[in-house]
Amino acid sequence: MKFILTIYTLATILNALVEFLRQIDCTVIILSATLSQTRRDALLQQSTTSEAYPLITAAPSAEREHGLVEIGVPVTENTTVILHSCRKDESAREEALRRAELGQQVLWIENTIAEAQQTYLDLASRAVEAGCETGLLHSRFTPQHRNRHEQRWVALYGRAGWPQRKQCGRILVGTQVLEQSLDIDADFLVSRFAPTDMLLQRLGRLWRHTDTPRHASAKAECWLLSPSLESALANPGFAFGMSAMVYSPYVLCRSLEVWQAIPSLSLPGDIRPLIDQTYTERAEEGTWATLLHELKNGSRFRSGEQALQSLAKLTLSTGGKTLPEHKAETRYSDRDTHDLLLLRGLRTQDGITYMRLLDGAELTLPHGRHRLSRAQWRQLAVVLNQQLVRVSPAFCPPTIAKSELEKLHLQEVFYLGRPEDDEALLRVAIVSPAGELKTLDGRPAGDKYTLEYSEYLGFRAISKKE
Repeated sequence: MKFILTIYTLATILNALVEFLRQIDCTVIILSATLSQTRRDALLQQSTTSEAYPLITAAPSAEREHGLVEIGVPVTENTTVILHSCRKDESAREEALRRAELGQQVLWIENTIAEAQQTYLDLASRAVEAGCETGLLHSRFTPQHRNRHEQRWVALYGRAGWPQRKQCGRILVGTQVLEQSLDIDADFLVSRFAPTDMLLQRLGRLWRHTDTPRHASAKAECWLLSPSLESALANPGFAFGMSAMVYSPYVLCRSLEVWQAIPSLSLPGDIRPLIDQTYTERAEEGTWATLLHELKNGSRFRSGEQALQSLAKLTLSTGGKTLPEHKAETRYSDRDTHDLLLLRGLRTQDGITYMRLLDGAELTLPHGRHRLSRAQWRQLAVVLNQQLVRVSPAFCPPTIAKSELEKLHLQEVFYLGRPEDDEALLRVAIVSPAGELKTLDGRPAGDKYTLEYSEYLGFRAISKKE
């Protein structure tokens, strides 16, 4: 799991960027649906007073004039969403299947890829038997497959899919990618519990448009897969499961404290109070104080806020100097990921490297830069980059000597590392007909895990203990 641009790293980078842009007299426009008053004040470097939502806040350049303008934007329509706290995944699965059988378009969002894949597997066969379609979206597909899935499901769940919407019920399972910039409109939402701002983003994919055609049984309702606050405070790692490895237990508990007693909410009217109740700083005691200390200082499972802020500062240019490119993998994150090239086959013969892609197409890579034009090399690079997936080092195939990949002339289309490096940054695996990943010499690509890839599930790492 990777932490990219978390609330802490993003705040550090954004504060510095806004300050720099204002110094050079630029107009800065920031769009956010879930910005707390504390964060807004920090960005503006002055206090705000309006609690309106939506809100436009303008801070004139200090050199020109002083003063702050806050303009509340009238809301023409509100959506009331019914909330239901669900303790058991099985109950939520049954409800999702029931709704889909009725003809509803269901959205299910998990916090981790592994949980999304498992949920998809749990639902898919039963959904097909009921005449429903199912899909899966997350970040561990190759760009080629992810784009294909996104185009299909955005079309089905968006305006373009209105003519097909009532043909059958559907269940789309995914991760945080579903809460970001995709214009999809679900009839019913199931979400693993997450921080308040994440939940609000997810709710924005529920009954998004008032004129969307829906099954008569549909109502704006969200089931939250959440523990009780008591169990979460007693043992957050157990109560939140894998989500506690993605989000801070303190933030999860603060969010749960706010959401546990809410039977319904009105959007967008309730966004501001929910955000401020969750993120307003307060003095803590007992278990709350322990969780807050972990948030600030970290634990053996994750870096703390202070370390992440320091890491973010490393990315900022100081006196014209930035991080060298070979350190780019540590930018914005305390967790590395690696590019993994997935192929069906790879061989070299008579000065040419032959690569069989995941879809069966064969690509030829000539040995010698002079043998293709710049445009042809660029086109090769574009096609091969569509075969990459980014994975955690824990799930990566073994490293490969840079000299071995240079014999295949992969340096012509990929960055393999610095001249003095012995091991290549790029990892390569061969996908067998059964979907298992193999090394270039035919051995299983994983040590502790069985590594697999399929067009419909994406990259998977299955513990060999299972």
